[in-house]
Amino acid sequence: MDELDAVMAERRRLIALAYRLLGTLEEAEDAVQETYLRWYRLTGEEREAIGNPQGWLTRVASRICLDVLKSARARREQYVGDWLPEPVPAGLLGDSAPADPADRVTLDDTVSTALLVLLDTMTPAERVAFVLHDVFALPFPEVAEIVGRSPAAVRQLATAARRRIADHRGIVDPPAEHDAVVRAFLAAAGGGNLGALTSLLDPSVTLRSDGGGVVRAARNPIVGPTRVARFLLGVLTKRSTWALSERVTADGLGFTMTDGGEVHAVVNLRVAGGLVTDVWMVVNPAKLTGWR
Repeated sequence: MDELDAVMAERRRLIALAYRLLGTLEEAEDAVQETYLRWYRLTGEEREAIGNPQGWLTRVASRICLDVLKSARARREQYVGDWLPEPVPAGLLGDSAPADPADRVTLDDTVSTALLVLLDTMTPAERVAFVLHDVFALPFPEVAEIVGRSPAAVRQLATAARRRIADHRGIVDPPAEHDAVVRAFLAAAGGGNLGALTSLLDPSVTLRSDGGGVVRAARNPIVGPTRVARFLLGVLTKRSTWALSERVTADGLGFTMTDGGEVHAVVNLRVAGGLVTDVWMVVNPAKLTGWR
């Protein structure tokens, strides 16, 4: 494999890394593109002097993502309504390979909506430290070089991130039970059965929808079984031509809302104790490109 092939072979891994750091494929792809631009701006001698191109690409991509994260809070304040990570179809980022943490992409909790939403509440340094060390298994000295802190400080950042995740993640149902609840949810929603739909929702269920100010969506979280069920049935009543279809996502079984084959929404559910505790509904067209 020549230098070009070896460097370009890293693209999938870099996209997987950047997606976990930034939460959208568009930003991840932009970060990776900038990484490759910086590589090819190097002189031939400079590239030859790099003993580990994979490590160089990882460091540069991570630093670019860190810069994006530092500016993200200001952009989030201007975002219309709830911001949710971009949902990804199973297999979009590559086949899973549990033996290599860098390839654990599909049906992987490290790309679940719940975790990405939680990562978005962390400081940029915490998020980068956790993803690079706990997900991609980079040693703390390498992470420290990227973040610009000491290895001991980075270890503390990763520990704090890990603790926050443990405190908030909670227990979810196994895949088979999750899927059964999702299918019952789909049947109730598709049939307009308010009672059946409400019975599947946890008393503290929360629905968040992301329209990005481009299409109509709930500006604030909707809380409670009756309110969530009425909101969903109201959406389907107003858009009577929309069809609901099962789709496998990074959260397990979810579903799309389509009209004439065009995807208008991707909905993921978190299921615990046989009930739906969270509904994440992405309708922002910019975050649905992977579903077309």
